[in-house]
Amino acid sequence: MVPRGERLGALRMTVAGLVLGALGFVGGCESPELLDGRSEINARYRPVALSVLPGWSRDHMDAALPAFLRSCEKFSAMKPGESVGPRAIGSRVGDWQAACAAARMVPRGDSEGARRLFTEHFQAWEVTGPNGPTGTFTGYYEATLDGSFERTALYNTPVYGPPRDLRMDGAKGMRDRNGTLEPYPDRAAIETGAITGLAPVLLWARDPVDVHMLHIQGSGQVRLPDGRVQRIGYAANNGHRFVGVGRLMKERGFGDGASMPAIRAWLRANPDQGIALMRENPRFIFFRFIDGAGPIGAQGVPLTPERSLAVDKRSIPLGAPVWLATTDAQGQGIQRLMVAQDTGNAITGAVRGDFFWGGGEQALYHAGGMKSPGRYWLLIPRSETLARRSPAAPFDPKTL
Repeated sequence: MVPRGERLGALRMTVAGLVLGALGFVGGCESPELLDGRSEINARYRPVALSVLPGWSRDHMDAALPAFLRSCEKFSAMKPGESVGPRAIGSRVGDWQAACAAARMVPRGDSEGARRLFTEHFQAWEVTGPNGPTGTFTGYYEATLDGSFERTALYNTPVYGPPRDLRMDGAKGMRDRNGTLEPYPDRAAIETGAITGLAPVLLWARDPVDVHMLHIQGSGQVRLPDGRVQRIGYAANNGHRFVGVGRLMKERGFGDGASMPAIRAWLRANPDQGIALMRENPRFIFFRFIDGAGPIGAQGVPLTPERSLAVDKRSIPLGAPVWLATTDAQGQGIQRLMVAQDTGNAITGAVRGDFFWGGGEQALYHAGGMKSPGRYWLLIPRSETLARRSPAAPFDPKTL
């Protein structure tokens, strides 16, 4: 379900009244050294005791264990000596494989057993960026829309697979013109026929607004006329930058653009203006069919609602548990164990995350207005290497 930039931008609006003090954040411990992530985002890591993480004793950690075990399937296919995450921490796949073996022994539904697992086998590291330990946390969801495999008068908005002439230059889509790469057409050009005959139409959707929301989120479930549901996910993009429709609405006085539900309602109520406005977002997403569980995150595993987190993998390794402390769009505290399983075009920085809420209208309600300050702590399996890097490090209450 990458990249997550497809569902961000100005669609996320700041929730009034959020203050850091309301989050109940707890500081870390004094350590002989701060570890430098040695990347362009300048992430730094400091060991802290798990017991001082806000809400550590209250979370039902068994709810996060299935997500972690899915990530363990990826670790099991890797070589034990491979590095995991920033080099400064020194984590190796073998350490993760040992922790995963212990995780598989925890009975399903055993919350205290899950807490013992993470307490005994993991070390928490406070993550700090150039602007300190506080960053921004948004939310995303799996879109739902009505569609058909056949084009009809009711279903006439195409959902495309990757075109034949599309070449991905890294994460950026380009057009192949007889071996020469050039910028791919933008959204307006594509929607007015620029790729006719070049791209397969996977499905025909009923509502162009829902299709635009699908492009923003990067994955979705399509309800077919016979009652079946077909899941689709991100396959490629046209290489153009993302422009948020919500920001354009606000700038031009077309409603407040305060949340995804509000944006969707305005676009549907003003179809002509809405189509023109949506075409000002030049980025276009191509999809693929997904069979089985989903949606699929950047790590290649199905995401778990309210337990999967999209991160910048330059600071947080995919598959790692992360302790998150932030608030939702309504100002309610979130203090729980998450698993880093996705990435995103707009999820960049040492302290930056995107909370996966699941699918459906309730998930849209939570994801659509979430843009909250928060902090997180990276959990890495204990090893002799880590023990040498973070000796003793007693908790210092002066850091609160």
